[in-house]
Parts: sequence; C-alpha cells; structure tokens
Amino acid sequence: MEKFIEMEGIVMPLDRANVDTDAIIPKQFLKSIKRSGFGPNLFDEWRYLDHGEPGMDNASRPLNNAFVLNQERYQGAQILLARDNFGCGSSREHAPWALLDYGFRCIVAPSFADIFFNNCFKNGILPVVLNNKVIDDLFVRVENEPGFSMKLNLPDQKVVLPDGTVLDFEVDAFRKDAMLQGLDDIGMTMQKADKIRQFELDRSKAAPWVFQYEGM
Repeated sequence: MEKFIEMEGIVMPLDRANVDTDAIIPKQFLKSIKRSGFGPNLFDEWRYLDHGEPGMDNASRPLNNAFVLNQERYQGAQILLARDNFGCGSSREHAPWALLDYGFRCIVAPSFADIFFNNCFKNGILPVVLNNKVIDDLFVRVENEPGFSMKLNLPDQKVVLPDGTVLDFEVDAFRKDAMLQGLDDIGMTMQKADKIRQFELDRSKAAPWVFQYEGM
C-alpha cells in the first residue's frame, strides 16, 4: 500500500452519525476483490437518485445535488470529516477500498467502529480521532470557509489547521510504523520471506513425508 507520512487536503464534511458500511459501499457492489473501481459507487444510495447496480454507466446517472459529495466546493477532497461511530455495520473491507479509490486518505471523527478502524490502517487510510468539541468546531469552520483544508503529519501525530492551530492525535505505534513504511499485512509477512523459505527447507528435511505430494 502507499506510504502515509504527511498530506494536505480539502476537507469534506459528512454530518451524519452511525454511517454504516452499507451506506459507504452498498452490498450489490461487493462482487469484486480487486480493491479498485469502487470509487464511483462510494455512498451510492445518497449520491445518485436512482438505484445503482454493478456495470452501470455512472456518468449518465442522475445525481443528488443536495448530497455533499456532489457539491462543487468539495470536489477533490482527500479528508473526510465525520461523526460518531463511522464505519459501523458489516466488516466489509470494500468500505475503505471505496473511500481510498475515490481519493480519501484520511478520515477525522470522534469515534469509529472497531473493524472499520482496523481496516483503514490495513489499506492506507489514516483514521484520526478527535474529541466531539473539536469536531463540532471543525464542522462549523468547513461550512463557513470554502476550500477549508488541513495538514496531517503522521510522524509528529499532528493536525494543522489553516490558521496555524495544531491538534494532537493518538495512534498505535505498530500501526503508525506500518503506515509510514507502506506495509499491509501481506507486506509485513513478506519481510520475513527468507525466514519462511528457510523454515520450509528445514521442515522438508526433517519431515520429508509432509512434502511428498507437493506439485501434484
């Protein structure tokens, strides 16, 4: 996955609590495991006025212009500002895939559903937890200041606002290191590839009967 060190981006506000993964990417789009191509169907039921299905030409579908994702001022946003319990519902990893494919690299909220929170780190999205008072203030500022952006610095664990205000956030040291290196679970495993191969070689010598049908 792509490394996350620091970034600056426009903030898009999604002023709804308990946004579940079926709202993030509806169940009918879960047929692929390619991790890409889900962006056009992010928040599909809120984003479009018709019912979406895989294979549809999204460019010709009627848009819900009242939905924040379709508003001109938030085009190109890379930071999603959300409310409590973001990512609740099913454990589908397609939810962070859709957010990342659309272009979001960071989600800022007062709380996240546990499985979604973990899946974000595994896919290169930084979930930042800030207290409700700070989140409330950010929603007001984003609404009143077109083009409102934030800087995220993962090494220093800081959010920097346009006026220079600095907000600290916590992040688990292991997850932080994995994101800084751009390592998902498979990437971390592959760091031990030499030791894995040596174990298999030693095992094949100690217990050759285990490997006698290999290749059949």
